[in-house]
Formats: sequence, structure tokens, C-alpha cells
Amino acid sequence: MTTTPIVRAPFNRLLLTGAAGGLGKVLRERLRPYANVLRLSDIADMTPANDDREEVVPCDLADKQAVHQLVEGVDAILHFGGVSVERPFEEILGANICGVFHIYEAARRHGVKRVIFASSNHVIGFYKQDETLDAHSPRRPDGYYGLSKSYGEDMASFYFDRYGIETVSIRIGSSFPEPQNRRMMSTWLSFDDLTQLLERALYTPEVGHTVVYGMSDNKSVWWDNRFAAHLGYAPQDTSEVFREKVEAQPMPAENDPARIYQGGAFVAAGPFGD
Repeated sequence: MTTTPIVRAPFNRLLLTGAAGGLGKVLRERLRPYANVLRLSDIADMTPANDDREEVVPCDLADKQAVHQLVEGVDAILHFGGVSVERPFEEILGANICGVFHIYEAARRHGVKRVIFASSNHVIGFYKQDETLDAHSPRRPDGYYGLSKSYGEDMASFYFDRYGIETVSIRIGSSFPEPQNRRMMSTWLSFDDLTQLLERALYTPEVGHTVVYGMSDNKSVWWDNRFAAHLGYAPQDTSEVFREKVEAQPMPAENDPARIYQGGAFVAAGPFGD
């Protein structure tokens, strides 16, 4: 696929939430070409600013006023903050549900017109691995975490319809240096491909609310990105180079969720507190 060239003049200021997380640390360096100033935020400890092109601003996403102050003066938001694994609902609520509302309300108040929302494959995790999905397939969250990401996608749709704030919701598969198991052979997203996808999400005009599956050019895939073709995302990496290493692992049991469901083990996590 040939991508359409896009203008990549740096934004004056980009906000990256979740900057202390696994992907946040990766993106801290990779996003520098796209901003004169990169504002980095998390509730966890972050390393100090490297230079005057970085702003390190601790923030609890559950704190509405703090989020409003965080968003002031930014041109676009890459929202990667929040709880990133399956946890009890009470732990998900503050950062992932209240937090995404606070982000969009702050965007509305400060005139921010582009959000990149780190959604997740766990919004469709209860589909079987022999099913192929596109962005119009009904969501089937596999847990409280998946529910929070599904809610975030609805928030993105609402704020576009009501206020014209555009969002690209990236249903991230498994973004690690390499796939760690057989399931990730289908869901793997390389860091280079993630960076390309973020670039397209930031610069492509008129995205409305676009849902795109975040995956590399893997041989066996469960997801169809035809409804995000306007982004021009053309992944360059593939999990195939890791196949021999991954298939040396023991095969999961036939009743193992990692072998049955697209969401893998997340479909069986919990209940919590019983």
C-alpha cells in the first residue's frame, strides 16, 4: 500500500499522558520530532525533563482540576494514561473512566481539536480467534479494563458529534519489542509501526472519530482496518520473524483462553474480592 505524503511540521506542544508506563517511556523519545515541546504526565514517578523541549507534569487523571491545568496550552493530546491491566472496577474507575472524561472536558474548554486515544483490543476480547472483525463489529469487552476502553471510544464519538473534537482510537494489540506467545503472533504491534500509526493519527486531516486496530503486518490477523484506510497506515514489520522462537513454547491447553479468545487471559481475570 502506498501512503499519501503528509505535512509533518511539529506541533507547538503535545501532551502525552501515561508517560511513566511501558509505552509512554518508548514514546517519550519517539514523539520528539512531532513537537517543539512535549508535555509528559503521569501519576507515577517520571525522570526529569531532558531539556527545554520537555515539560514533566505529575497529574492524577481522577483530579478534574489538575487535568484541566494539564491540558492548557497544548495542541493535541496522546492519551495513554490509566490502568493498563485488568483490575477491580474501583481501581479502573478513577483513571480510566473519570480520567477520560476529564481529558475530553479539558480539551473542549481549551480548544484542543485532536486526541489520540490509546484504546485496546480488549474492547473486543470475547470474540473467538477464528473470527475476523472490523471497526463496525459490535464491541465485546473482556473485563473492566476493556469496558473502560469501550467507554472511552463512546466518549470520543460523543465529543466529536457534539463539539467537533476529532479522535483516532487505536485498539492496540500487543506492543512489545517482540511477541511473547502464540496469541501475540496475531496481535503484535512493533514500536516502529506504532510510531508510524501515531504520526498518521496526528497529521491526517478530517478523521472524525476513527477506530483503527493497532497491529503490525502479521501473517495471521483477526482484524480488518478497511474503515481506517484514510489514515494511510502501512505497517512495515511482521511477527513472522519470531515464529520459530514463539512456537518453541509449549502449546496452551485446548481450554486455555489464550488459545480461544482474542482477549486471551483477560477473559478469565477476576472476579475480584470474592
